[in-house]
Amino acid sequence: MTTGLSEQETIRRNSLNELIKLGINPYPPHTFPVNVRVSEIKKNFSTDPSLYQDVSIAGRIMSRRIMGAASFVELQDESGRIQLYIKRDEICPGEDKTLYNVVFKKLLDIGDLIGISGYVFITQMGEITIHVRALELLSKSLRPLPIVKEKDDTVFDAFSDPELRYRQRYVDLIVNPEIRDVFVKRTRLINSMRQYLNSRSYLEVETPILQPLYGGAAARPFKTQHNALDMTLYLRIANELYLKRLIVGGYEGVYEFSKDFRNEGMDRFHNPEFTQMELYVAYKDYEWMMDLVEEMVEKISLDLHGTTQVQVGENLIDFRRPWKRFTMYEVIHHFTGTDIADLTEEELVQRAQQLGVPIDKTMGKGKIIDQIFGEKCEPFLIQPTFITDYPVEMSPLAKKHRCKPGLVERFEAICNGKELCNAFSELNDPIDQRERFEAQLELGRRGDTESMVLDEDFLRALEFGMPPTAGLGIGIDRLTMIMTNSPSIQDVLFFPQMRPEKRG
Repeated sequence: MTTGLSEQETIRRNSLNELIKLGINPYPPHTFPVNVRVSEIKKNFSTDPSLYQDVSIAGRIMSRRIMGAASFVELQDESGRIQLYIKRDEICPGEDKTLYNVVFKKLLDIGDLIGISGYVFITQMGEITIHVRALELLSKSLRPLPIVKEKDDTVFDAFSDPELRYRQRYVDLIVNPEIRDVFVKRTRLINSMRQYLNSRSYLEVETPILQPLYGGAAARPFKTQHNALDMTLYLRIANELYLKRLIVGGYEGVYEFSKDFRNEGMDRFHNPEFTQMELYVAYKDYEWMMDLVEEMVEKISLDLHGTTQVQVGENLIDFRRPWKRFTMYEVIHHFTGTDIADLTEEELVQRAQQLGVPIDKTMGKGKIIDQIFGEKCEPFLIQPTFITDYPVEMSPLAKKHRCKPGLVERFEAICNGKELCNAFSELNDPIDQRERFEAQLELGRRGDTESMVLDEDFLRALEFGMPPTAGLGIGIDRLTMIMTNSPSIQDVLFFPQMRPEKRG
């Protein structure tokens, strides 16, 4: 037995060598002429069988039953599974029966990729089946697939461990094909959002991922070294400040689907690499942006499900407009009985401690309020709800409220107990923005590792004049979790970040 290989892996490698000895290339260097998919056959065959009398299809062997000179195989392609009927004397019409007796019966395995041609019929059991006329090996599988077992009419998934599924997503997609639908819906969600934004003539753009200064959010960055320039660069935590530069430059509506990176903890709602869409529109404000978010997300739900109602765990979420709206102070008062509007930082600390909300000495007033909201309010907001009018300390990039001193024009949409998006009437006063950045520097000196840095080039851009602007960041991963009823962010990422695999 080859060192490090299981018995099954050794058997498959021996089969590989036998195929080569028989002159069969287990990885042939040519295309295979597929002319139909499984889903099309199953959908249309009963309507017009004459269309499927000469089919050519390729896929993976998922099961087989060998019965002497005839066999049944279950073949899986991207769209589904179908039964094949293989008769020895038809795929081996001459004297030599090696293809069936040796190759098919002994050297092919579950997981191998094959191409077949034949015609479609319905068995006596009423199952749509392809009668195979010719068969060809397209790729030999050297590792056995996990087998789904049945016991007392109960199906046991042999590949259900989340860590294995996330680490070996390629296997997950093979043996749990329903998982593919999650990622199909993710793509359809992005396309729906893109169509909506394009219909309003907003320009899709690209901004730098590697940045000399990170900004646009409160988060710890990943950093790297650029050797040629001999300088430290950061993976972006947001693309906000670059998109605002484009508004300064004269574009009146820009958006970007961006990969962002934050060096923070991992849980079922957080992955260090994530996707968000950011949108900035000149001459608009946060009230206008709330209307846009409602309309856009309602459209997405209708495009994906044909309804505004989506089942998420035990909750039936309804995205139909209009959504409820509460101010930050209102919602905290509702859930805690405390009016925090006029509390000092010291009083907020005492109240947080009384409520059992964990805080530390690095937190300023804004973070304490955010912590109270996150612990005592956010988890109980199930239906889509806008939380508006945040304290200025919580939002260094948002414009001061036009009629409520101490607050800014900001909203978050909360759904199923988690933030879905964040938006502002954007701060376009360069003097005020500098003061806010300086306040963030002071928080950094107190030990806040997520405080923002001062970006002189961004301030210079604002000094050239930025029009009144509404800005939005919406989490694509979070929205996909809700729209696909997925309990973890890892379920909606093809390849989530994992700890190093233990070997040996």
